[in-house]
Amino acid sequence: MQGALLVAGTTSDAGKSVLVAGLCRWLARRGVDVAPFKAQNMSNNSVVTTDGGEIGRAQALQAAACGLAPSVAFNPVLLKPGSDRTSQVVVHGRVDGTVSAMSYRERKPALLDVVTTGLARLREQHDVVVCEGAGSPAEINLRATDIANMGLARAGDLPVIVVGDIDRGGVLAHLFGTLAVLEPADQALVAGFVVNKFRGDPALLAPGLAQLQRLTGRPTLGVVPFADALWIDAEDSLGHDGAVGRPGPPLGREWLRVAVVRLPRVSNGTDVDALASEPGVAVRYVTSPGELVGADLVVLPGSKATVSDLAWLRSSGIADAVLAHARAGRPLLGICGGYQMLAREIHDPHGTEAAPGRHPGLGLAGFDVVFDPDKHLGNPTGTALGETVVGYEIHHGRELRGDDAPLVTTADGTPEGLDAGTVLGTHWHGLLENDGFRRRLLARVASLSGRDFEVSTTTSFAAARTAQLDLLADLVEQNLDTGALEGLITGGAPAGLRVVPPAGAP
Repeated sequence: MQGALLVAGTTSDAGKSVLVAGLCRWLARRGVDVAPFKAQNMSNNSVVTTDGGEIGRAQALQAAACGLAPSVAFNPVLLKPGSDRTSQVVVHGRVDGTVSAMSYRERKPALLDVVTTGLARLREQHDVVVCEGAGSPAEINLRATDIANMGLARAGDLPVIVVGDIDRGGVLAHLFGTLAVLEPADQALVAGFVVNKFRGDPALLAPGLAQLQRLTGRPTLGVVPFADALWIDAEDSLGHDGAVGRPGPPLGREWLRVAVVRLPRVSNGTDVDALASEPGVAVRYVTSPGELVGADLVVLPGSKATVSDLAWLRSSGIADAVLAHARAGRPLLGICGGYQMLAREIHDPHGTEAAPGRHPGLGLAGFDVVFDPDKHLGNPTGTALGETVVGYEIHHGRELRGDDAPLVTTADGTPEGLDAGTVLGTHWHGLLENDGFRRRLLARVASLSGRDFEVSTTTSFAAARTAQLDLLADLVEQNLDTGALEGLITGGAPAGLRVVPPAGAP
């Protein structure tokens, strides 16, 4: 099998990322040499690749579904929002300036060449490439400079399927309207639809899908049911809300309660997913001081705007609740930006993330932080709480070390982070995915909290992640017209597809 396919969505968070991961896993299980591709991603949830760059975490997950290590080739352009109006631009894994929404449009023509060249190279290296769109192709105000949806599809002559989330309501209108606002040449590449997160009797939906086909001339290639057992890395901060994961019941008599502060510019919030894979560990994102009451562990996650998010932490009253939690001797864990917030002072001399100058931290750790213009990227190894660990680093901030003992010591003996009794912190992402370290941490939290909690000795986060990818592949295989999908991948969009008004009107 050789070819490519683009999965677009009616909206952000419609299910593009997980469907691409499922398609990749389904193909890989059949022995197909498949790779993922997202031309342009906007997300603060990223990883460091084996080739030393930075890509969206969703593409790293999709690469794992293919049995591949993460590579900058899978996500050549990444936008990391630092505010409502500006984003850091990462090209081929490296920071390449900061843009506003308007100034970014001027860069798009050059970036179109970057992504089309990257896709062509990837197609030469693999039999099948499954591409993920960005946002929705129905954003016709952005079509003239689009490089991720129909702009990429047209440049690469890619067949397109459109997925809609029925949980949002109005999915038939979303699917029809997405097609109908596209210009005729774009419509010619849209070959079918997928309905995501369906609950109930499919027979009730069937008449609507039949009418949709009569109106558009395009079939619905499958209806994916809502899967209670599915939890997978969120593409971006839209998914960081409420309870995390699907933890099983506790092995002891009591649950451990983890409160993760949902910062406005949270980055790599999926660091805590590994905690939620443990039986009896209830992990929840919180946005108010009262939600920290009774928490056994509070986590300050990463942030793309550390100083700004720290100001929000104070204005919301959560900073006072965090300080009270720590001063009561209850465990607190800061990760990357959340770790930097623990400092006495944050110094940003170049205005890298905030206004140039010095900004007070929470004062819970005996060090200061300085922001460097260049980003620190790495895939370090080391030891933490007596366990061998691996992780990855993505940050501008650098700690000016104080007297705190390290939480993590790298393989070359360099201390990274702190371990000051109940206040823990690290610049490392992915630390909680290390099973031995996670067990030690949970045992420590349970002891300090006085909980009758038994730590599992069998949970493997890597195995849980693999099981999730296989579940996605099962959903694809059991609920989509895989024969039709193979035909699209190898043969492209069928000729003579109907042009739907109004954009297709003569």
